[in-house]
Amino acid sequence: MLLPPRILRRLVLAPLVIVVTLFMLVTLPLWLIVTAAASLRLPPPQRRGLRFVWFGVAWLTLESAVLIACLWLWVAGGARRQERHYSLIKWFLAKVYAAAVRIFRLTLEIQEPELTHDEQAARLTRPVIVLARHAGPGDSFLLIFHLLELYRRRPRIVMKAALQFDPSLDVVINRLPNAFVPRKAGQKGIIEEIHRLAATMSDEDALVIFPEGGNFTPRRRRLAIRRLEEKGLAEEAERARGMDHLLPPRPNGAITAIEACPSADVVFVAHTGLDDLITLGDVWRKLPFSAQITAKWWRVPAAEVPLEREDRIRWLYDHWERIDAWIAAQQLAKTG
Repeated sequence: MLLPPRILRRLVLAPLVIVVTLFMLVTLPLWLIVTAAASLRLPPPQRRGLRFVWFGVAWLTLESAVLIACLWLWVAGGARRQERHYSLIKWFLAKVYAAAVRIFRLTLEIQEPELTHDEQAARLTRPVIVLARHAGPGDSFLLIFHLLELYRRRPRIVMKAALQFDPSLDVVINRLPNAFVPRKAGQKGIIEEIHRLAATMSDEDALVIFPEGGNFTPRRRRLAIRRLEEKGLAEEAERARGMDHLLPPRPNGAITAIEACPSADVVFVAHTGLDDLITLGDVWRKLPFSAQITAKWWRVPAAEVPLEREDRIRWLYDHWERIDAWIAAQQLAKTG
């Protein structure tokens, strides 16, 4: 899909969100009545319509508020003030998270090892490269929110250019050190942007990378293993076959980030709970009455990161296997 020029996105898409928000707020009673009536025909576990209406209106309202705030910053000459935009993102994600907690009964548990005093100090005074599992909608939002809220980091991320169709993402993220990469740029363009963002990190920054490159599906797993075999990477293919819940990691992005910022600690992130909710259709059909997400973080100090490329690839697969085993254990505990 061809992305419209920036000026057109600002003059059409951003005002359109505000107009749609006002329309939804004015007609909200009608939407609630119609949705409630339609839900009566469904069994109780499938009566999700009202929750989606409430959350959709909340999201639109918050997105409109962000756009108005960005307009005000631009008029007041604060469009280049990064700290104000990070605060704006933090406020937006905090409100979205609170809405998800109330509407979808979302609970989030983060398992993190206890840190010594020296480790705690180092965590706050070094840049961080975050290598996270990619699964299901909303994982990026939750991860960015907790980097901002709990760990006082300023996230950087490389995203698909098509995400600029979302006006608030388009405006805010383009004012901060992030990157939108068009599809035609390919893997080379992504690697170049990762290098640019990693090389300029300060002690408060965190570069977020999803090494799998997309959400897990059995078909994508089979194709990824086949690609490894076709490249003659027999060891990586064999290790990928042993992972039931993850795609094999693509090492180039992670290694590029480590090479560009060797002083950064590396944090591996696993999460599970809504793994089978990949598309919006999945969310509509399968979202449980109460949603629970469990996450675990492993931190590797910069001094413990391997130096050679081949060692780094094996090290990356080692951690990916650890994440896969952790997911399996969580799912077994949940079903047991």
